[in-house]
Amino acid sequence: MVQKAITRLLAITAALAVGLAPGAAAQAAPKAAAKPNVVQITGKDVDGKILVDQKTQKRLFESLYSEVSWMASAKSQTTALQADKLGAKYTVTLLNNKQALQVFDLFPMAAGGPRAHRLAKQPTGAKTEGWFYGRLTMPEALRVAGVPLKAKPDVVTGGIGGGIGQGLDVDDAADQPAGVQEYVGEVRRLFLLNGAVLIAILVGLAGIAFLIRRKV
Repeated sequence: MVQKAITRLLAITAALAVGLAPGAAAQAAPKAAAKPNVVQITGKDVDGKILVDQKTQKRLFESLYSEVSWMASAKSQTTALQADKLGAKYTVTLLNNKQALQVFDLFPMAAGGPRAHRLAKQPTGAKTEGWFYGRLTMPEALRVAGVPLKAKPDVVTGGIGGGIGQGLDVDDAADQPAGVQEYVGEVRRLFLLNGAVLIAILVGLAGIAFLIRRKV
């Protein structure tokens, strides 16, 4: 009798353990880190704030994201310049919907080339301040997003030059260099002229062959 009671108690305990295991495992599993899907840009000469959503402006989002994402865990490369040599500052915040994840200050017009500052105080609580040499593409990437900067399309590949705020998802037709159309026209006329001369020669040869045949 006692043995049956013990066996039944063990069975109930095992069933409860199996039933609670999934819940315990779910609680123990680490929550996946949120990934940025929106880039926010603010600055003194920016009207309000610029928001670039990954869903609607994928190429532009990836362009801006690539300018700062590599600095998240990189070691500081340089030291801060004097304020009068940094130029205009634009703050780029990486968001997951409305939740701020990372913040960087960009200085696209700094003396000696673009600079970037990883703020010491980050939304995630990390405190790893750092200064970096920014990419040469930084000014144009910001300009295409809507920041009023002078165009420098020669340093950006992929056809992202154009007006302020122009989306990267629009493929612009490249303008033909001056003189190309004229050159093509001259080549076309040359081919036509050569063709006409060739036809005249063939007709002449055919006529000569016909006359020689008649005399023979």
